[in-house]
Amino acid sequence: MQSKLQKEIEKLAKQARDASYKLATLSIEQRNKVLSEIALLLDKNRSQILEENKKDIEAAKKNKLSAAFIDRLTLTDNYVDSMISGVKQIIALDDPLNRILEERTLKNALLLKKVSVPLGVILMIYESRPNVTIDAASLALKSGNSIILRGGSDALNSNKILAGIITAALEKLRIHKNTVQLVTNPDREAVNILLEQEKYIDVVIPRGGYGLIKAIAEHSKIPVIKHYQGICHTYVDDEADLALAEKVCLNAKCQRPGTCNAMECLVVNEKIAGKFLPTLLKRYQDEGVKIFGDEKTLEIAEKHSLEIERAREEHYDTEFLDLIIAVKVVDSLQEAIDFINAHSTKHSEAIISKNQKKIKEFMDNIDASAVFANTSTRFNDGFEFGLGAEIGISTDKLHARGPVGLKELTTYKYLVFGNGQLRA
Repeated sequence: MQSKLQKEIEKLAKQARDASYKLATLSIEQRNKVLSEIALLLDKNRSQILEENKKDIEAAKKNKLSAAFIDRLTLTDNYVDSMISGVKQIIALDDPLNRILEERTLKNALLLKKVSVPLGVILMIYESRPNVTIDAASLALKSGNSIILRGGSDALNSNKILAGIITAALEKLRIHKNTVQLVTNPDREAVNILLEQEKYIDVVIPRGGYGLIKAIAEHSKIPVIKHYQGICHTYVDDEADLALAEKVCLNAKCQRPGTCNAMECLVVNEKIAGKFLPTLLKRYQDEGVKIFGDEKTLEIAEKHSLEIERAREEHYDTEFLDLIIAVKVVDSLQEAIDFINAHSTKHSEAIISKNQKKIKEFMDNIDASAVFANTSTRFNDGFEFGLGAEIGISTDKLHARGPVGLKELTTYKYLVFGNGQLRA
């Protein structure tokens, strides 16, 4: 016999499936009109949004959650502006649906068209970041998908008001309100039940810590687009512009350390380590960065009266999401490539070098969703790539990789046109 919670979740999933069929038939003008209404309501209700967010922040502080966690949780006027800007960017993007990906006439005169269509129903499970509620819902609406949102309990007040704004926009424009649904039941069993709804849900997209994503990938009966850890590296080559390298490495680590595309490990060629590291390590310490270094890094730091801690193996396999960094000195480009591939989570990796041949070798040999040359890993982001908001950064290779934007939220089907052909 089904429990009350099972019935509740199954009903929600079925409602999402029913709504998805109606949403898929809406014109691009209708979908964009909903998004425009969401942008207007975000602006109109910003004071209420910030007030509800304050409740979540106060609770987080009371529960002694980390500064990095509170940073990801916090909304400000600027963040509301960013959400509005994100929705408007999505409106400005081309329609991802009904694109003819391939068209050809077969020998038997059948006309074959391969066209883009919505995935159907998306289940989004995420932690702490309330802006994901708007980003995910907006991308889903534009790409013709209904979506079930399950945010973390720490952001429940923020998520409720944001989801309420989306529902109000849908209802005003007489679009099925179950197109976007927020799961407010805090029971963790609700997630387990959702992951069993393969009859109604087409794909799961988790966004959060490694433990969350691993648990979902292991227990889901539904395909998962994973967004694993961002253990991102920057390799500073012996032929690097050191002034440029210093600026990039500061930005990659310190600009916003609580994000998945922030650098967690600095890899430096030993030929320039003695010249490059002292200044950079001092700059890091001035920024409040805690540094773990290997034996060669420790020797350099000691010579310049810089106090850092000895790195253990686990430091090179940790996503700190904080002002903490691990440093490794290598003797060659090949050692850098081998080290990064051994410790990478296939998210974002970078090389700083003036040698184009080395850059090509690095980019050809590093296995990651995005590989950068002479710039910061912080650019692995949907906005920065010109995709509008993103629903996450996939470290998978199937079905999407890197920023998951509009096109990544579609699949395709074949349309076959005949005039009476029969198969012999």
